[in-house]
Amino acid sequence: MGRRALICGISGQDGTYLAKLLLNKGYEVWGSSRDAELATFANLRSLGIYESVRLVSLNLRDVGSVLGLLRRIRPDEIFSLAGQSSVGLSFEQPVETIESIALGTLSLLEAIRLSDFDIRVYNAGSTECFGDTGDAVANEKSPFRPCSPYAVAKASAFWTVANYRQAYGMFACTGILSNHDSPLRPRRFVTRKIVHAVAMLALGNDVRLSLGNLSIERDWGWAPEYVEAIAIMLEQDAPADCIIATGSSHTLQEFMETAFELAGKDWHDHVTIDAHLMRPTDILRNKVDPSKAAECLGWKAKSGMKQVVSIMLETEIDSIRREGTA
Repeated sequence: MGRRALICGISGQDGTYLAKLLLNKGYEVWGSSRDAELATFANLRSLGIYESVRLVSLNLRDVGSVLGLLRRIRPDEIFSLAGQSSVGLSFEQPVETIESIALGTLSLLEAIRLSDFDIRVYNAGSTECFGDTGDAVANEKSPFRPCSPYAVAKASAFWTVANYRQAYGMFACTGILSNHDSPLRPRRFVTRKIVHAVAMLALGNDVRLSLGNLSIERDWGWAPEYVEAIAIMLEQDAPADCIIATGSSHTLQEFMETAFELAGKDWHDHVTIDAHLMRPTDILRNKVDPSKAAECLGWKAKSGMKQVVSIMLETEIDSIRREGTA
């Protein structure tokens, strides 16, 4: 019998790619959504795996409901990926962000503790927790200095996982992931917003692109590679938190320029800066060191920012052509 995994938040980018990876490994995959009957699960359908996973509704803030589901399906592994996932949106929905991430993680861990099942748990963390690293490079021992409700929530979830691991001997760990993208990113994310606009321009449409701070610096990677690291983290002999990143940071302007160059366009002719898109607080520089993942997990990112932009742009152009929206 293969292992059984429960992916909380399976409908998102990472949940979908992870589901496909685990299915290929022979897992029985269950996935939860807040309302599985109303959700479209478009990402699962796009990868052709919708019929291969078992979908259930789950409110992670309800310990009783979580405990009931655990007793029903008895998973070997749980991947906690649910919760509000946009840094920008977290300023508009701070309560929902903190409740869905911080309290959702706490409820999940408490349900696992009460179940007394031997379940390995992965928690989705974020390098946003480190805040602005300046000229320094953060590692797993660096302090957290969150600058958004999203990062505050992720930091809380990180320490909750660490506490349950220490107090109750759980196999529970956090992957501290840098920004990672793919064609499955929603268009509200700035990276997909840029790629979509450039794809429309490449197909002959007149498009104006409004952006905020172009000077922010992030480590952008390829989501399908990052879920490989996520799966490996639960295959280790002992639980450990790891930064998952490429180790190379770029400004948003560099990301944007790369997309426009691939399309043979001059971004100056199509981009405007909108002050309303600036966040109340933002991280200017965010640099991290993923060497522990290479040493302990044998994982290293293969695709850098330019490869990510290239794949996303090519896929976006093909998608627009198929939809006939160009």
